[in-house]
Amino acid sequence: MKKSVVAAGVVAILLAAGLVFWFTRSGKEQDAIILHGNVDIRQVSLAFDGSGRVIQMAVEEGDAVRAGQIIARLDTVSLGLQARNAEAQLAAMRESLLKLQNGTRPEDIAQARARLASAQATARRAADDYQRAQTVSASTDGRGVSAQELDQARNASQVAKAQLREVDAALRLALRGPRSEDIAAAEAQVKSAEAQLALLTHQIDQGALKAPSDAVVRSRLLEVGDMAAPQKPAYELALTSPKWIRVYVEEADLGRVRMGQRAAVTSDSFPDQPVAGTIGYISSVAEFTPKSVETESLRTALVYEVRVRVDDRQGRLRLGQPVTVRIDAGAAKAGSPR
Repeated sequence: MKKSVVAAGVVAILLAAGLVFWFTRSGKEQDAIILHGNVDIRQVSLAFDGSGRVIQMAVEEGDAVRAGQIIARLDTVSLGLQARNAEAQLAAMRESLLKLQNGTRPEDIAQARARLASAQATARRAADDYQRAQTVSASTDGRGVSAQELDQARNASQVAKAQLREVDAALRLALRGPRSEDIAAAEAQVKSAEAQLALLTHQIDQGALKAPSDAVVRSRLLEVGDMAAPQKPAYELALTSPKWIRVYVEEADLGRVRMGQRAAVTSDSFPDQPVAGTIGYISSVAEFTPKSVETESLRTALVYEVRVRVDDRQGRLRLGQPVTVRIDAGAAKAGSPR
């Protein structure tokens, strides 16, 4: 009797535990949303910004590339020569601007003062010569100095005075220094030359084609020796980071899904190794279920597109691969659907 009672108790306990496990598991399964979709393929048609002849194609189809990696190059020899010429012109313009900013040198001012002193002495001598000629002509009733000699002395005195005024004006300009307008014009020329050099440098840099982000080369569209142009892509890249899973949620389940909600993504290749993800996009517009959705009963229903962002550091998911997404919707019941 005692053994029967103990056995019955054990059976009852096991039955109760089984029922608890069953109801708990059933509740969890009801809270979970199981969706089927594909790893989204996002492509980039990568082309050179400028035109030129291709001298290097560094990667092949199927190669993985990293963000910032140089994958192709153009011939930029002519641009390099133009840049060297622009550098020389810029250096000359900067020296001219520096000359204006520093003003007149003390040596130039001293030279201008010496010229002024020489012009003053010449003007005094010419004035004295003319004065003497006038005195002689007046005392001799014009017989001691001819009219022609008197005119020559007068003209020489006037020329000397004009030269004196010219040299004096030059000294004043030297003392005042360059005009502010001339300095501003020189500064503008320097800025224009700097911009031209920067443009050439940028064009040279654009001769190296870089991957915009981590990706896989899907197509190689140019070869070494081809002429590249902005309208002719060199590569088609499939972006690998981040990866997105595109799935579709029915109207009845829309209230159980919200932004930032966690999800687990599994594939047939790794069914027991789910990749963690979060919901990063919920469409606000309903659409007919696309034919790529695998469930037969959903083909004619209105659904909402949802994208799950995954952190696939191990590289388990391939672009375009069919996957299963499990969303734990229990925590979303009290939250906003979007």
